Amino acid sequence: MEQHPEIRATDTLANERTFLAYIRTALSFVAFGFVIARFSLFTREISIIAHMSVPGQASTIFGVAVATTGIIVGLYGAYRYVAADRGLHRGVVVAMPEWVAVLCGLAVGAIGIVVAVELLALR
Repeated sequence: MEQHPEIRATDTLANERTFLAYIRTALSFVAFGFVIARFSLFTREISIIAHMSVPGQASTIFGVAVATTGIIVGLYGAYRYVAADRGLHRGVVVAMPEWVAVLCGLAVGAIGIVVAVELLALR
């Protein structure tokens, strides 16, 4: 592919750093989802030992949803990397759509609310 004459190494390296940030974030979501799902298993085991009943499988479902969000973030990061790289070669800035930023903010807020509610319910 022919490079645009104005491409600098710093532009390409910044794009790669951004991609790595997406990957780090995706792995964090996957790990966090795993921890949430395992916490559900832990509370069930404790409830058996303590002869108590613990509410359903909300933590497991939520953990799987958070891990799935991580997969989506990783895939979107790969898409953004390719789109930005193509834009660099064409000499065009490819900005992230505003709706994606709003959706991500809402998703993180929703995850925080669910975690807070679950923690308060376990008190």
